[in-house]
Amino acid sequence: MSYDKFIDLTSTAVPLPIENVDTDQIIPARFLKATERVGFGDNLFRDWRYDENNNIKESFVLNNKSYSGKILIAGKNFGSGSSREHAAWAIYDYGFRCVISSFFADIFRNNCLNVGVLPVQISPIFLEKIFQAVHEKPQTNINVNLKKQKVSIVDIELSENFEINEYKKNNMLNGFDDIDYLLEMKDSIIEFSKNSPI
Repeated sequence: MSYDKFIDLTSTAVPLPIENVDTDQIIPARFLKATERVGFGDNLFRDWRYDENNNIKESFVLNNKSYSGKILIAGKNFGSGSSREHAAWAIYDYGFRCVISSFFADIFRNNCLNVGVLPVQISPIFLEKIFQAVHEKPQTNINVNLKKQKVSIVDIELSENFEINEYKKNNMLNGFDDIDYLLEMKDSIIEFSKNSPI
């Protein structure tokens, strides 16, 4: 199994109401030398979290102790720019299991789904309601139910459904990446090949 199964998640959230966040802002290029998925969380939003002298920027939301949780609430067009999969690795390694936005760059969305981060695309109106709820009360719980394809603001009982590719949904529910999916079908593939003409 490549990552933990994602079925139903209830968590507080970290609000990042900035539009057009690209992958270089998520994980700067100078940190892309590693080839394993570990350690990237330390440098998530590195240039926004720290100044040039490596001092913490108190104003940045990830440095605000009022906010925490496994859900990142992001502005429109999150994950644009280069196709680096390290951006998804950094988000997962930091501890986020879900990113909610009103729009994702396609390559970033797929990279997230391949490593166990669920990208949930909702309407701009509902996104604003989530931002408002979390800003007013940082302890607000957000529920993301993958089976029902529904995201809810638990405290005020507001919800909205979201779309997801059925194949990717099944992989997330089982904790599979593409290779795991094929390995799960190994016996069927072998049986098929035995009964197929060469």
